[in-house]
Amino acid sequence: MSKILFHVKKILRERIVAAVDFAVKSGKLQGDLAIDDFLIEIPAERSHGDLATNIALVSAKIFKAAPVKIAEIIGENLNLNDTLIERFEIAGGFINFFFSQDFYSAILVDVINLLDNYGKCNIGNGKRAIVEFVSANPTGPMHIGNARGGALGDCLAAILEAAGWDVWREFYVNDAGNQIEKFALSLEARYLQIFLGKEAVKLPEDCYQGEDINELAKEFACIHADQYLKCEPKTRREALVNFALPKNINKMKSDMEKYRINYDEWFQESVLHNGTDIKETVKILEDRGLTYESEGALWYKATQFGAEKDEVLIRKNGTPTYFTADIAYHRNKLEKRGFDLCIDVWGADHHGHVSRLKCALDAIGLDGSKLKIVLMQLVKLVRDGEVVRMSKRTGKAIGLSDLLEEVSADAARFLFNMREANSQMEFNLDLAVQQDAQNPVYYVQYAHARICGILQNLARDGIYLNDCGCENLALLNSPAERELIFHLARFTDEIVSAAKNYDPARVTKYVIQLATLFHKFYNSCRVKCQNVELMHSRIQLCRAVQIVIKNILKMFKINSPENM
Repeated sequence: MSKILFHVKKILRERIVAAVDFAVKSGKLQGDLAIDDFLIEIPAERSHGDLATNIALVSAKIFKAAPVKIAEIIGENLNLNDTLIERFEIAGGFINFFFSQDFYSAILVDVINLLDNYGKCNIGNGKRAIVEFVSANPTGPMHIGNARGGALGDCLAAILEAAGWDVWREFYVNDAGNQIEKFALSLEARYLQIFLGKEAVKLPEDCYQGEDINELAKEFACIHADQYLKCEPKTRREALVNFALPKNINKMKSDMEKYRINYDEWFQESVLHNGTDIKETVKILEDRGLTYESEGALWYKATQFGAEKDEVLIRKNGTPTYFTADIAYHRNKLEKRGFDLCIDVWGADHHGHVSRLKCALDAIGLDGSKLKIVLMQLVKLVRDGEVVRMSKRTGKAIGLSDLLEEVSADAARFLFNMREANSQMEFNLDLAVQQDAQNPVYYVQYAHARICGILQNLARDGIYLNDCGCENLALLNSPAERELIFHLARFTDEIVSAAKNYDPARVTKYVIQLATLFHKFYNSCRVKCQNVELMHSRIQLCRAVQIVIKNILKMFKINSPENM
């Protein structure tokens, strides 16, 4: 785990606190500072320094002095020995710090030594996190929204793993409730139509009318013929669902595997209904006096926990609502299976369900704050500047499997993580298949392949990566070299931020910028040069960039080609 930048920030904070403390005790500053209420950040403009603190600004009222004056007093008492910071400047109340060359050298040594582990950290401290994502209804093919949710959820899980969490990936299979009843009625109608004709058998209102339902009914009829024509409807529907549902689930699993997503568990909702989870959860609410009966149904007093209205738990026909199953499912995660953090990736249309579920967990004695919901906006597919809804090949709505026939998993996984989950996005099908620098994933992969090519060409000339001491690495002092190394130093910080904000797009943007900075360096600094020490230092810089790009692509299950 790389801790250099983290360590520098930690030591700098301690030295600033010590400088303020000394200034107060010596009477140069008068007041009592809430010492944690200041930031040490990387400035947006690098010309403003490598790190900056706002302590003088946030303490101006406390010390009743101008920020610039406070900053000057802090600076007079600030000890920067052994901090990897060589100097500071005061600008408008900010104190801006500049790294020494030893900092840049140490970063490169760190990357080369840590290899696959560079960038990883342990903010999760081995705690258990469950990430539930996609969880599409098993009544039909997965759609394009599931493609975004799959990439987002899987890459978020990978980010959390890199941040030290013990992560479990889960797909929640909605194989119970109204959608399965609707699925059964739809299959039954199509099955009966095969033998009785479409005129004799009308489709139920609001049924599933996709071609997939037709195909499943035909497959069932090929195997069983008219065996289920005259039996009880309940028996016929159960037989149809028992035949069709496993097929749909297996197709989902196959599509996910093509998308390089492997779940630790496909958790079936029917387990909650057939077992004790739902009954136990309802009883907890009853024992806490949080239920009442009205119009034959059992209700939960949701308004006692801030909801706008109470919720039905058990309908008057005796069946639990989806909300009840959802409470039981999340109790199963947090209490029965003991996860410390529960993350769900949902479509933005479920935003109204977030607070009521969190409150319901509080109501049954669990900590609703352990549930984190990542809301994902819709995706528009675009080709030739026009929104695309139908597949050229099948003439049907584009689903996940259709997308993966047109676009590589590399491109899909990368491009779907180009934007924050709560941002609407357009997925450009033309861009996704382009083999040039306009395609972001190609651009990043090309940077990796370019470095491989550089190292291979040098090896053919008998030049290999040598261990470079800090003295030689100090030769890497041009603006392009320093900017590139500084970006490498930020990798662990990006992992931490992405994990805390549940936002893998941060790391996608980071690696695009890394590729850009590498190309900039390569175009301005000749790797194979007359100065042998400088050449080997630049080779080490190339190798460090290659390691970090590969670490990110591997984390996101994207290939790192050596030739392109």
